[in-house]
Amino acid sequence: MRNDRSNSQVSGRIVLAVTILGSSMAFIDGTVVNVALPALQNAFHASIANVQWVVESYALMLAALLLVGGSLGDMLGRRKVYVFGVAVFAAASAVCGLARNIDMLIWARSIQGIGAALLVPGSLALITASFPEETRGRAIGTWSGFSAMTAAIGPVIGGWLIEHSTWRWVFFLNLPLALAVILLSGKVPESRNENASHHLDWPGSLLVTLGLGGVTYALIELPARAHHGGHLVAVAAVLGVAALAGFVVVEHSSRVPMVSLKLFRSRNFAGANLLTLFLYASLGGLMFFFPMDLIQIQHYTATQAGAAFLPFVAIMFGLSRWAGGLVARYGSRIPLTVGPLVAACGIAFFAMVPHGGSYWSTFFPAVVVMGLGMTISVAPLTTTVMNAVSGTESGLASGINNAVSRLAALLAVAVFGAVLVTVFNHSLDQSLNQLALTPDARAQIDAARPLLAAAHNPNPIVQRAITESFVSGYHSVIWIATGLAALSAITAWLLIESGAASATTHAEQEGLA
Repeated sequence: MRNDRSNSQVSGRIVLAVTILGSSMAFIDGTVVNVALPALQNAFHASIANVQWVVESYALMLAALLLVGGSLGDMLGRRKVYVFGVAVFAAASAVCGLARNIDMLIWARSIQGIGAALLVPGSLALITASFPEETRGRAIGTWSGFSAMTAAIGPVIGGWLIEHSTWRWVFFLNLPLALAVILLSGKVPESRNENASHHLDWPGSLLVTLGLGGVTYALIELPARAHHGGHLVAVAAVLGVAALAGFVVVEHSSRVPMVSLKLFRSRNFAGANLLTLFLYASLGGLMFFFPMDLIQIQHYTATQAGAAFLPFVAIMFGLSRWAGGLVARYGSRIPLTVGPLVAACGIAFFAMVPHGGSYWSTFFPAVVVMGLGMTISVAPLTTTVMNAVSGTESGLASGINNAVSRLAALLAVAVFGAVLVTVFNHSLDQSLNQLALTPDARAQIDAARPLLAAAHNPNPIVQRAITESFVSGYHSVIWIATGLAALSAITAWLLIESGAASATTHAEQEGLA
């Protein structure tokens, strides 16, 4: 009996090590790449659209295929699919690190997204299958805590490597983690859902990928192609919307839909997912452009930029258990209204930060207030999603909500980028029209426009105009993000039922992740 218990404990530790290390790759990659974007711009002389695609190609594949990845694990074996996802992610990371041009990097990032879609759902699924109910909550808590720590430390380490070596190490960091996962995975017990359907919704997967890809392409390329090649953008937008409409039709009629539309008949489920869309769009857009402001405008080092969000993660980690109990005490509506409003206030502070000054008197208060608002929101939000459906549908409900949060960030980067570029160009035109510039000088400035704040000009007046134009666009983005966070609070107040619901450990911890 003692040997069985000892073997079970050893097996449990190995499962936790494998899932923590694998998840850490995706979590680190999701945060540290944003810090690397200014370095990528300099290395490849890349436009803002190029660096948007570095993030969006990954996010697109992850958002579109996340539910497919979970279904494949249930069908073929969770360990098998998880390890395969880790291997794909690692191979793509190596290609990213070796990329010789921006196009190669973008394509490798899309393969990374496919790997992430296979491994991300598998981490919690492996823990759920490997631990009995009485120890599962503690195991999920351990996984969540270590994952949060790696997500916090990753940007700092990545920033240091960017500053003192090269941005390529941001991707090479994944290789030793992947090797450890693959070596340890042989001792992880295999599991699968014997009742899982053996039919995957490939038509739905294809339509949602094409739809999101078309819409994202149109949003990212619109500013650059508005006056030349606009018809291609229009075609992509129309085809994208048509594919998304087709996706809804397919899901409605499919016997084994990737997204069960009947779940949205629940007012709480529909409201919570709409809230997720608004709130995570707000956060995703901010997280993309904030490092650019820190490094290119505020002149922070990459290490300092990577550490700027440490208070946010610390608050999320330290107060998540307290936030998880808010639903049981106050019901869903109050924390899901108050939390986004507090987050909106924190996001608004980012637009009020003056140029220069100490981090502690400028960005730190904004990060703390936003972190507190997100902490109040996240655990109750996921708890509400999980409690809105029956226990047999909880895994699907969690997967849909996770996919919605990824979709929100995907769309936010595209939309916010279009807004920032439009405001930047308008502001720069106004400033340049007041200067007596030669046609050659004006042409040189116009050629560098796609670089935004990364553009450099020897004329200090022009350089100041470029900086001020970027700040104008950045502030516009921040105010839109503030409005989206406030809109998520309104959504909660109008759509989420006020009755109390019991929180679950699984929901709380998955919300933190």
